[in-house]
Amino acid sequence: MELDLYEKYKQNEIIQLFSELLAIPSPSGMEDKLADYIFTKCTEWGYDPIKDYAGNVYIQITGQKDSEETCCLAAHMDEIGLMVTKINSDGTLDVERVGGSLTWKFGERPVEIFGDHKTFQGVTSMGSGHAAGSVQSMIEWKDVKIITGLSLEVLKNYGVKPGTLIVPQQSDRGPILFGNETNPMIAAWTFDDKMGVVALLRLLNALKTQKVTPFVSLVIAFTTTEEIGCFGAKFLAQSLNPTYFIAVDGCPIASPSPMELDSRPGIRIRDRTYFYSRNLIKELSESAKNAGTELQQVVYTVSGSDAGYVGNIGASPQTACVGHIRENSHGFEVAYLSVFENLYKTLWEFITSWKGS
Repeated sequence: MELDLYEKYKQNEIIQLFSELLAIPSPSGMEDKLADYIFTKCTEWGYDPIKDYAGNVYIQITGQKDSEETCCLAAHMDEIGLMVTKINSDGTLDVERVGGSLTWKFGERPVEIFGDHKTFQGVTSMGSGHAAGSVQSMIEWKDVKIITGLSLEVLKNYGVKPGTLIVPQQSDRGPILFGNETNPMIAAWTFDDKMGVVALLRLLNALKTQKVTPFVSLVIAFTTTEEIGCFGAKFLAQSLNPTYFIAVDGCPIASPSPMELDSRPGIRIRDRTYFYSRNLIKELSESAKNAGTELQQVVYTVSGSDAGYVGNIGASPQTACVGHIRENSHGFEVAYLSVFENLYKTLWEFITSWKGS
C-alpha cells in the first residue's frame, strides 16, 4: 500500500519538494547545502536571494502598501542530529545530541557520519538487551556509541573529529505515504522544519507565476540553527527589524493538548519563551477561515520557535508561530498530507489579503 500511495502522489508539489529537501541532510551548523539548494531555486524563479553572515537565505518583496511595515515569514533549515564528542581507540565514536534528539526516539539505526573528507556509514549502539536490568534502564547519550568498524587512522583520513555531525541514513528518512487513499498520512524523519521550507517555497513560486504583489512588504526567510537556540532568526530579525515575524513550523501534539491529528493546522498562543501577538493570531485565524480551514490553538510549556526567541529579545514587536500538527515530534513524524495543503492555503490567503495594521 505504501508504494502504491507514493506512486499515486509523487507528482504532488508538496511530496516533490519535500522529497528533494529530505535528501539534503542539514543538522544544525551544516545547513550550507540546503541553503545553496534554496538559493538556486529562488534564483531560477527570478528572485534575488540574499545569504547573510549567519547563513540565512532570504527574499525581500516590496508590497503595495506605502508603509515601513514588513512581515517576515521564516522556516528553519536545520534538523536535529548527533555530534561526535570523542573518538575511541576501538574506532567507536562517543556522541552528544544536537537539538532535541532523544535516545529513545533515535534508537539503534544506520547513520551517516559527515567527516571533513568523506561521508560514511555507522550504526548507533545502545548496549545489550540481555544485560541485567537493561529492560528498565534509561539510556542516556553518554551510554551511546557509534560503531564504525574503522581504525583510528582511517577515521582521521576521513576527517572525523570532535564536532563531526551525524544524522540517520537517507534510506531510513522517508517519506512514506499510508492509510486512506483519498486522505493519506505521510511520515518521515523528520518534518521539522523542511515542511515549513516547502510551504514558503510554494508561496514564492506562486507569487511569481501568478504575478501577485502582497499588500504588506514581505521577507521570506530560511534560517539556521533553530534547534540549538535560534541564532539565525535572532541575527536576521535584529538586522532587518521586521514589524511582524511569523515562524512557519510544526505544532507537535504534546500531553496535555486539545489538538487533534487531522487536516487542520495549528497556531501557538504561547510557548516556553514567549506569549505571541493576539493581533497576528486573530489575523492568521481569519485567513485560515477564509481559506476553508481552521487553526487549532495550542499552549506549550516546553516547545520553542524562531518567532518566540525573536520576540523574547525584542527584535520584532509582533510575532506568531503557525504550522502543521504532527505526531511523534523529533522522531519519525506523522501527519495528514492535507494539513500541509491547508497550511499553504492559510498563508497564501494571509499574504495576499492582509493589509497590516
